[in-house]
Amino acid sequence: MRLFSMCMPKRSNTKEEEEEEKKPQSSIERTSSNQPSTKNSGTPEASRKASLDLTATGAYNSTTNGSSFNLKDSWKSSASSVNSLSSLRGQLPETAHFYEFSEIRAATNNFLAKKFSSSSSSASWRCAVRGNDVVVFQRKFRRQINAEELRDRLSLICKMHHSSLIKLRGASVSGNYIYLVYDYVHGASLVDCIRNPKNPNFTVLSNWMSRIQIATDIAHGLDYIHHSTGSNSNFIHNHIKSSSIIVSEPSLNAKICHVGTAELCGEINREEEAQSGGEEEAQSGRYRRHDSRVMKFEGTRGYMAPEFQENGVPTEKTDVYALGVVILELLSGKEALKYEVDEEGGGYRRVSVIETAREAAEEEGRVRWWVDKRLKDSYPVEVAGRVLRVGLECVEEDPERRPDMTWVAGRVSKLYLESKTWAEKMGVPTDFTVTLVPR
Repeated sequence: MRLFSMCMPKRSNTKEEEEEEKKPQSSIERTSSNQPSTKNSGTPEASRKASLDLTATGAYNSTTNGSSFNLKDSWKSSASSVNSLSSLRGQLPETAHFYEFSEIRAATNNFLAKKFSSSSSSASWRCAVRGNDVVVFQRKFRRQINAEELRDRLSLICKMHHSSLIKLRGASVSGNYIYLVYDYVHGASLVDCIRNPKNPNFTVLSNWMSRIQIATDIAHGLDYIHHSTGSNSNFIHNHIKSSSIIVSEPSLNAKICHVGTAELCGEINREEEAQSGGEEEAQSGRYRRHDSRVMKFEGTRGYMAPEFQENGVPTEKTDVYALGVVILELLSGKEALKYEVDEEGGGYRRVSVIETAREAAEEEGRVRWWVDKRLKDSYPVEVAGRVLRVGLECVEEDPERRPDMTWVAGRVSKLYLESKTWAEKMGVPTDFTVTLVPR
């Protein structure tokens, strides 16, 4: 019958038939505008919910004369908007968490769980908090901090995102203590990678590229802390040392620990009206001096700048000094400061990596003698000499003569590129991985 109708010539419609054809179309329009459609969603509630979602996103403006065609176009526009919003939301930093103390106590088994690190200056536990593998550090407040100031600082620090920083997720306060919750990073501390306590002749960082890579990571991370936090008064780390840097496995990239600890514990007291400036401004306005006996314990021997030992005031230049010591450690493999037995005169003599580095820089050809023997002379000597000079500039006695972190990061990055060119010419592998697990 259908085939027959297709072969027949088309006749003109009568007036009554034209009116009948218009009726279904008008009923569809009334259905789409006044009644919830069940063709696609199956239920009126689902259709109504979709309409509300579209209205909320602003992609669809509801009107009484809407049609299925307009709804379809609006749905496409809404879907793309939702996708873009979800992708943007994934890129935004997480908000700072103020954890309940009971939550921290439960995660650490009432603080009876095994301590995470025995070498840390404060107690720490590795645990799970809200499904995240974290490390909780217990720190004591150095001064009273009001809740608003603590909230503002915590919010800024938790928004820090850099590949060379270990992220702070949040904090909890109980009495005179603050509990800082950091992401756990699989790896080992830089001090253990350079000087293995069980096997002094072995080092994970057995080639030049691994060491210059770590120096570059630390420099860029500290430069970010000083200049890219988004606050008017930039942050200071105040705990830069080889034991506060994690070498991640298997990439052997460096990550700075304890970011924001000095700010949140009250080691640094900022005044809002202070302007950034030199040491005199720091003592009079930007930072408030603490009890020198307390500040002596905040520093680590070998990493404290001379002015910090005198006045106990941490600044960006004291961070630069500590970084210079770490760079010299990377080059030589030696401790920042130690005491050795004096076989000739008896007693002990003080050995500083800064003093030995200055001696090596003064005498021509002595750099190769001073650099870590475990590198087995497989490194660009000229580049190593320039890295040595960068480290020595960072540990200048006069803080005004020390460079800022932007210069240091740029200089070390350039030396890294020169080292990479050297490695490619020499055929040295740069894309290797190792394990930090004890043998």
